[in-house]
Amino acid sequence: MQGRVTESPFRLAAVIPSYRQADTLKGVLESLRALGIRSYVVDDGNAPEESEAILAATRSVPGTCYLPRSRNSGKGAAVTFGIEALSLGGYTHALQIDADGQHDIADAPKLIEDAKRHPDALISGLPQYDESAPRGRVIGRYITHFWVWIETLSSEIRDSMCGYRVYPVQEFLTLARSYHIGRRMDFDTEIMVRYFWDGKRIRFIPTRVRYPEGGVSNFDYFRDNVRISLMHTKLVLESPLHWLARLRRPHDRL
Repeated sequence: MQGRVTESPFRLAAVIPSYRQADTLKGVLESLRALGIRSYVVDDGNAPEESEAILAATRSVPGTCYLPRSRNSGKGAAVTFGIEALSLGGYTHALQIDADGQHDIADAPKLIEDAKRHPDALISGLPQYDESAPRGRVIGRYITHFWVWIETLSSEIRDSMCGYRVYPVQEFLTLARSYHIGRRMDFDTEIMVRYFWDGKRIRFIPTRVRYPEGGVSNFDYFRDNVRISLMHTKLVLESPLHWLARLRRPHDRL
């Protein structure tokens, strides 16, 4: 008799970085709990009054874990901090979602089901914007799309800036510990490009994205655009090595 193959259990929790977004956080947490998803909220070095409001929001939703950081380090650093906590808790997958209410939580089951079918893949939302999206942000995304296509020599990455994702925890941490990945708004794009360079699968699920009235965005148009430009410069200079690596993989096609 052949022995049975035991599959690793699929355990997922949400990681939510929060900086100056206490007003919208509770609604996000309640919606995730209604779907049976436990949340880990990373307080990314907020001022005392904001931290108190974030803590109150987490306490109001049973099962939510509060993870404080002593100083603001940026979205990427906060997400990594949260996923490290998930790893210690025995979780296999992390749902990354913003605290500002932009992401449609009703689409979370679609991302999660796809992650269950493809547990080694990075599952990302593919944004479908409405009229609330700032025109400058939309144009900026297309500029990033162009550079990502050059960096990967592929159009497989359909959107690298959406922060609504499901990561395999251990694969994420291996990449995060192997490279000096951007810690702020340059994080989402860089880790996805490196995931692709590492030969891993990336899948996209269409999802609605809106910019709610009164929502707080932490995107700094000057500083973050400079960071993103420097990130693309770094990746473009590094990319020829990865193009050659892809050519040597028999299963890859340009």
